[in-house]
Amino acid sequence: MSRGRTRMPQWQRRLIHPPRAVIDIGSNTVRLVIYEGTGRAPETAWNEKIAARLGRDISDTGRIPEEAASEALAALARYRIIVEDRKIEDVQTVATAAARDATNGAEFLEKVADLGLDPRLLSGEEEACASAFGAIGAFPGAQGIVADLGGGSLELVSIGEGDCRDAVSLPFGTLRLPAFRAAESDLADTVREHLSDVGWVRSHTGPLYMIGGTWRALAYYAMKEADYPLSDPHGYILSVEDARRLASDLIDASPDKLQDISGISEMRASYLPDAAALLLPLLDELEPDHLVFSSWGIREGLLYSRLSDLQRSLDPLLSGVHAFAEPRDAPVIDATRVAGWTVDLANGNGKRNERLRLAAAQLASALQRVEPNLRIHHAKEWSLDKRWIDCSPRDRGMICAALFGSLGKTELPSKLSDLASEGDLREGITWGLGFRLARRLGAGSRLALANSRLRLKPKALVLYLDESRAPLATSLLTRDFEILADWLGREPKIKIGEYEFERELEETAEVD
Repeated sequence: MSRGRTRMPQWQRRLIHPPRAVIDIGSNTVRLVIYEGTGRAPETAWNEKIAARLGRDISDTGRIPEEAASEALAALARYRIIVEDRKIEDVQTVATAAARDATNGAEFLEKVADLGLDPRLLSGEEEACASAFGAIGAFPGAQGIVADLGGGSLELVSIGEGDCRDAVSLPFGTLRLPAFRAAESDLADTVREHLSDVGWVRSHTGPLYMIGGTWRALAYYAMKEADYPLSDPHGYILSVEDARRLASDLIDASPDKLQDISGISEMRASYLPDAAALLLPLLDELEPDHLVFSSWGIREGLLYSRLSDLQRSLDPLLSGVHAFAEPRDAPVIDATRVAGWTVDLANGNGKRNERLRLAAAQLASALQRVEPNLRIHHAKEWSLDKRWIDCSPRDRGMICAALFGSLGKTELPSKLSDLASEGDLREGITWGLGFRLARRLGAGSRLALANSRLRLKPKALVLYLDESRAPLATSLLTRDFEILADWLGREPKIKIGEYEFERELEETAEVD
């Protein structure tokens, strides 16, 4: 089959991974998100919201304001047309705290249904668990407490072993916090009172997983203060000590100055001081190991909770890279061949590095489909700025180093040293130089890889070529081979002959 036929047409991808949509009717915002790509690593194809603030008056009047309801319904009518026009059959419409707590919430949801949507009112526990599944999907093996701060409520959920254990919904949403702070001399006492009957909060160890736009605004603030080299708050880790210090600073911060920070909107800037006041007693009561910020929340949790056990077990990084690279004519089967051909260049540090090496191999292949003058830019953007799931800062640094190596570059952006150790970055460059050699060997030909082997010996780097592929060994190939050997501190040697490459070469002795 020719390489051209390996590309899956868009209509075929839609059949295998149909688009799905979530319409989230929250207390603060009403949002439509359309997802494409694999179930394990959904990609956002469309995301729009309006800040209707349905829950803004519930503390005072107990009702959704008429103008807020009208604004929300206008947006929902638009969303219905969008999903219908795009022929999206899998649409989940959910409503949370505002519709749940307002005396006219049921009346509002009837109007939503009249638009042709099928709204599902989530209970506090259902909302909490949906958010928790977002964290579970984003951080495989997560164990700790999820804190989802919305406009109308704060959901706390203990998670572990891939499931929700305990959950509670508390009335500390960002729209309600100002009233709490105005009415109470000490918000901390109110928080402690509400948590006093939630016995499991102190018995559950681990991180505090922070979900919600206002928490992400806190992450942007922390990243700015720390001069953090990455732009995405997803996966950002904050120590409890730093969280206390930043929260103390934010309580009296000026929203006008906060919104000058990239990533903090005007709305979130106005909520941050109250959220900071809430965070301090939460840290006292929950005593987490540290804080982890998640960009996956209730909407991604709704998708993840419907996956089969097999789908949940898939690696989200590799699933995301496959979905990203395959349409760019970089099939995973070719990346697997390259990763196998360069296996002697791996340091043997286990599964974590091997998944990174495979991800980097597929991205490096996709990078070659980009115009040459854009490759360096994309190497940085794809590795450092694109949102990958279950990909730590160290992982991103190594992937970036590998992409640079695949372009023949051994000088890296200085900020990578803040993400990964010198040894890890050198390892990534080694992978990339190996990918470059594999591509150079026969212009990416599978037959060229099948009729050759690359072996790292104690003192030499040896390229075995079948006699039928001897003409490939011109100066273009030998130059890249010598660069790789020099990088590894080995003598480059090319051996041409009759080899049975279907069997692994068993040579362990030093090559003369």
